[in-house]
Amino acid sequence: MRGRNGAILRVGIGLAISIFSLWFVLRDVDLGQAWAIIRTANPGWLALGLVCLSADVLIRAVRWQRLILPIQRVRYVPILGYLLVGYLANNVLPARLGELVRSHYLGDRERISRASTLGTVVVERVVDIAVLVAIAAVAILVLNVRGVVASAILVGLAVTGLLVVALAIGITAHRLPGARRLAIVVERWPSMAGGARKLRNGLAVAGRPRTLAEALVLSVAAWGATVIAFAAIGQAIGLHLLIGEASLLAAGIALATAIPSGPGYLGTYELAAVKIAEALGRSTDQAFALALLAHASVIILTSVAGAVAFLRLGWTSSVRELEDVVAGAPDPDALP
Repeated sequence: MRGRNGAILRVGIGLAISIFSLWFVLRDVDLGQAWAIIRTANPGWLALGLVCLSADVLIRAVRWQRLILPIQRVRYVPILGYLLVGYLANNVLPARLGELVRSHYLGDRERISRASTLGTVVVERVVDIAVLVAIAAVAILVLNVRGVVASAILVGLAVTGLLVVALAIGITAHRLPGARRLAIVVERWPSMAGGARKLRNGLAVAGRPRTLAEALVLSVAAWGATVIAFAAIGQAIGLHLLIGEASLLAAGIALATAIPSGPGYLGTYELAAVKIAEALGRSTDQAFALALLAHASVIILTSVAGAVAFLRLGWTSSVRELEDVVAGAPDPDALP
């Protein structure tokens, strides 16, 4: 019951953030003008944007495969399917619960500890945030952006530092002073101790220089494809973005969607796009049109591909456990 209540609370908070974000952004947008801009969009440029977004997803699957490799070799097509099912879940569930769904799927189908797979997803997220903050920091320096956007990126830089430290502690916790005494206490609950060890095994992939380097390079490539996608979609509506501007938009929007919100990051995505465009001196209506087209492209791509992957893979063999994970109840393996 506590798990169900926690899930309801997360849904409520996520929906509240999405509703507030939409209300905040729509105060400054002329919806009629934004719709007129969307209607004139060039299909060719939109198609190029969709191709680049597809390349982004394909590269992310390679990255996850490389992060999983130290634990177990998993073929590319299945791991792409697990990733897409997770993205589909993110589109219909709040608070990025799709990350837990894809971890559960991979662990269930490949017979890998779900705690370990969750650890690789945590590493993936930390790498993503570090790359995004780096891209955004370079963009604001090149474009000489000031104000709220620059301050937000500085906060993101500080948060990234804390995440890196937390990840390092998670990997080396068993070597820290007092770790032995804590381990003796934790061993009184074997399931908790086992789950903690498996989670650390997943986090430990970040301690392999080659694996971490591959993850960083693939992250840069994936976000590079997204930057080109934003530039192409902007071109489709007559918004001619410099690469620096497209980079700041892509990175800033992605960082904003890390905030818990409703399904599909509704609201936070559009608010970030409009506020960054304002900082760049761009039209609010064009920025909102760009956000709607880019957001719709991502949702349609991941939903259709995720649905195909789901139909191909079927439901997991442990339906009840997955339902508990989505509802917020502890999974004895993935979330000790």
